[in-house]
Amino acid sequence: MPLAPGSTLGIVGGGQLGRMIALAAANYGLKVHVYAPDADSPAFDVAARTTCGAYDDAEALTRFAQSVDAVTYEFENIPRETADLLARHAALHPSADALSITQDRLSEKSFINGIGIPTAPFRQVDTPDDLARALDALGLPAVLKTRRFGYDGKGQRIIREPAEGDRNAIFAEFGGAPLILEGFVPFEREVSVVAARSADGSFAAFDLCENEHRDHILALTRVPAPGVSAETGAAAVEIARRIAEALDYVGVLAVEMFLVRDEAGEHLIVNEIAPRVHNSGHWTIEGALTSQFAQHVRAVCGWPLGDPGRTGGLAVEMRNLIGAEADGWVALLGEPGAHLHLYGKGEARAGRKMGHVTRLIG
Repeated sequence: MPLAPGSTLGIVGGGQLGRMIALAAANYGLKVHVYAPDADSPAFDVAARTTCGAYDDAEALTRFAQSVDAVTYEFENIPRETADLLARHAALHPSADALSITQDRLSEKSFINGIGIPTAPFRQVDTPDDLARALDALGLPAVLKTRRFGYDGKGQRIIREPAEGDRNAIFAEFGGAPLILEGFVPFEREVSVVAARSADGSFAAFDLCENEHRDHILALTRVPAPGVSAETGAAAVEIARRIAEALDYVGVLAVEMFLVRDEAGEHLIVNEIAPRVHNSGHWTIEGALTSQFAQHVRAVCGWPLGDPGRTGGLAVEMRNLIGAEADGWVALLGEPGAHLHLYGKGEARAGRKMGHVTRLIG
């Protein structure tokens, strides 16, 4: 049954994504209970109720789950055991199975290939000898990554030359974590689709985005992706639909892809799935008729999905404010047509996402 306004939505994770989900839920008359391990979590500032606890604290997690009507999460790096515990006491969306598949790069890429969607070539790497064999198979350049817990370029290394380092030393850099080697994809640009699916199978996708990264962190998103054919945009949405259906997914997810142009034409290769609301969807707060955060709340509460169309059909640009860039907030507030979002984080460290600004382009 759909949750009624006045119900309580539990959110695991207290960062900016949880904060923006909580704000969207409040607009629908829902209460929010946020569970996170850090006392200064940005989402705590906008929640009706908070619990500061570890992700392996079974007693605190049980009390949290029993206090809410449904649970979702803002990031994929919570343990599978935590998700299973929460699901025993409340409806959990997305499911623990979807989380488990997408939080490990090896299982994720195997799953994507298994439903007939291409990814970069990859090999499992558990030992230095595995690394040597994987390099022989995939060639150079290649990207060595941790299978779990990497984000914004953390937990990965590009290997460009055979003599770049001893394989034992390279392997040791990762401290024994399970690894995956991915072959290099000669892509023209990075794109993504943010989409939502409900438990009844309803599906809605926002327009294809083009994403630019700086120092492995998303810097700029443009919508619609410029210079990309309508056919490719439709193909990207269909990829997202197939993935969501195969996962029996409930909620918002993002599918990050490489756009490749070669003698065969324009085609897409999936890079990874984010089982949550996504940075490349922040533009939807002002730029779409239903934001990704409102869409996620609708999906996990069992409500009809909203219209994902762009506001007035306008093109949109979203720029992250990283580190000290957020210090320009006064100028941004004074800029006509600029929509500023600050996340309530205290310290503007280098590489830390402090906020974003969205511009609708006529």
